[in-house]
Amino acid sequence: MPCGTPPRPIWHYELGWPGSAIEARCTTTDALASDLHARAVPPLDALVELPAGCYVIGEPGEERAVALERVLIGRWPVANARMQAFAAATGRTVSAKLESPQLADHPATDITRADAEAFCAWASCELARPVRLPSAEEWEALARGTDARPWPWGDVFDESLCACAERGWGWTVPVTAHPAGAGPFGAEQLAGNVWEWVADRTPDGWGIVRGGSYLDTGWGLRSSRSQPADPARATPTTGFRIAIAQDGRSP
Repeated sequence: MPCGTPPRPIWHYELGWPGSAIEARCTTTDALASDLHARAVPPLDALVELPAGCYVIGEPGEERAVALERVLIGRWPVANARMQAFAAATGRTVSAKLESPQLADHPATDITRADAEAFCAWASCELARPVRLPSAEEWEALARGTDARPWPWGDVFDESLCACAERGWGWTVPVTAHPAGAGPFGAEQLAGNVWEWVADRTPDGWGIVRGGSYLDTGWGLRSSRSQPADPARATPTTGFRIAIAQDGRSP
């Protein structure tokens, strides 16, 4: 895709193919699907489109242009209720946090990179499409759009648009808590709340997380910020979101 090609208009998706999460196929029971709907947990297949095109990414002074193919990425981070369904279906331990109705719509945390990848493999069955983590470039382009904005909503930091240290809340919030803080393609919670695993690794094999958490200040929530992270370490400030390339390609 040449860098001179403008991105196509965006869509919002709830995928309607047979076996989608809406139909609770594969391993999600009808009772659980009904319960999730009652708690207003976003559907697993609520996705936005990152259009194919050229995007400027990178920290100030280190910017570069990248050409990306079209990909669908989760509108929100994966919620606790979805992680509970995955844990129950795969025989994993279901923690008290995952079982709490009050936290059902909060982002899933305490997740290693391997946990996130295993969830993607399970979600591939649920959605009948190959699910993976977004790449670091895809994630940043989703947050910054075609104008390379520093925060998902624009050029000026606004603490009311995200879960951040300035708000003093000190905990996660529901993934739907800040719709006005959405990025240019409609994805939410790209700044603050929880860090998110992406598909890339550092040269020495560490994982990479993006987006910052509720413990970070505005400068730390810039969409260009990237942090290495121990892939085997699960923390209460790290979650993830899913991606689907329609041709099934890896990042």
